Amino acid sequence: MIILGGLFTVVKRIFTIITILISLSLIGIILIQVSWINNMISLRVEQIKHNVDESTKMVAGELAQHKGSYASGTQKKKGLLSDPFGFDIFKPTTIGQSFDANEIKGKIQAAFLKHKLKNIPFEFGIATFPPDGSYFFEKMTPDIIEALADTVNNYSYNEQLVALTGTAGENLTNIEALFVVVPDVKAYAIKSLRWRIVVSFLFTLIILAAFYLTVRTMLRQKKLGEIKNDFINNMTHEFKTPIATISLAVDAMRNEKVINDKEKMGYFSGIIKEENQRMNRQVETILRASLLEKQEVELSLKPVNVHHIISEVVENFALQLHDKNGKASLMLNAANDLINADEVHFSNLVNNLMENAVKYSKDNVSPEIKLTTHSDERNFILHIEDNGIGMSRETLKRIFEKFYRAHTGNVHNVKGFGLGLSYVKTMVSAHGGTIKAESALGKGSSFFVAFPLKKL
Repeated sequence: MIILGGLFTVVKRIFTIITILISLSLIGIILIQVSWINNMISLRVEQIKHNVDESTKMVAGELAQHKGSYASGTQKKKGLLSDPFGFDIFKPTTIGQSFDANEIKGKIQAAFLKHKLKNIPFEFGIATFPPDGSYFFEKMTPDIIEALADTVNNYSYNEQLVALTGTAGENLTNIEALFVVVPDVKAYAIKSLRWRIVVSFLFTLIILAAFYLTVRTMLRQKKLGEIKNDFINNMTHEFKTPIATISLAVDAMRNEKVINDKEKMGYFSGIIKEENQRMNRQVETILRASLLEKQEVELSLKPVNVHHIISEVVENFALQLHDKNGKASLMLNAANDLINADEVHFSNLVNNLMENAVKYSKDNVSPEIKLTTHSDERNFILHIEDNGIGMSRETLKRIFEKFYRAHTGNVHNVKGFGLGLSYVKTMVSAHGGTIKAESALGKGSSFFVAFPLKKL
């Protein structure tokens, strides 16, 4: 047992180390992934800005080719004031006069498409700077002013429209510039990278799921190891005591004085038989649990009056309760107690519930067990209540697990393999019933078991 305990401690340490290492690796992978996504977005933002700059320069170059040409009658735009004496034909036109907003917008969209900026939102304006130092937008989109003001989220670039060298109006026109603003450039960058980001997050989720399943499996293995270790300890204790008792009885029977004394021989042989039966019951319990796990138990269902079985089980515990100065109260109030049940297994499940109530009684406190029955139109309900040590919430969640045994603090005389309530739960389900437990530490426990009534 010392070897098993040491092995379990080593396994526990290895489990802790593996969990820490996997956790650190997972955190590192997630941090690297986040850093990679941030860098990818930043690079994309810079790429978009560069392409916006190049596109703006391209459009500005195209527009500048028309700067400095002289106006003609056909070039005058509707709504512009003209010189009544006709001197405006000698004034070079501005870009704002030469193109309307839709034409400029089309040129910008074509340039963006060429630079792989498909469907990117933008605002633009053609600004004119007269010699007096002021400026105004001769052509612009409605939101250009507001877009230029938000320098935190938006990206803007402007390119001066310079007339070609050698043109007639090269030095006669006002200074003009093309302004292009891309609103929320980072949002556009993220949108253009959405599939890469989605795939990245998907793989991260897969890694998280794998980590969760790994840790969950390890925890289950750890739990199974604890259960196995506890089961071996319990089994060793359960068999060691009767074996030691039988050994002592055999040694006593070899004594010459005992050999010739029929009364003592009968006494010691009775002890051997009793301890042998005790071991046989333990073996049967383990085998029965194995059969239940393999689902090889076949129930022999027939109409059974439950009150009769309950009364017999309680009567069998009379001696144990008497030794502890306890009592069991029966309140068989069910108007109908006829159900389809396997008499043997039903008796065993009631016996296990009674045994738990007696086993987990308080020290120096007389056990009081109440068995109450009632019935409705469909179900027979059995309520078993005790004044024992009770259970914590954590224990209450696990009491029907196979091999699970609650920690009983200073109560050291509690024996068993942790199979009783697991068997009860299995048998209740096999009979088509339900079971529910309620408990509080120091206040006892209650079990509510319901079975469908036999249809008449």
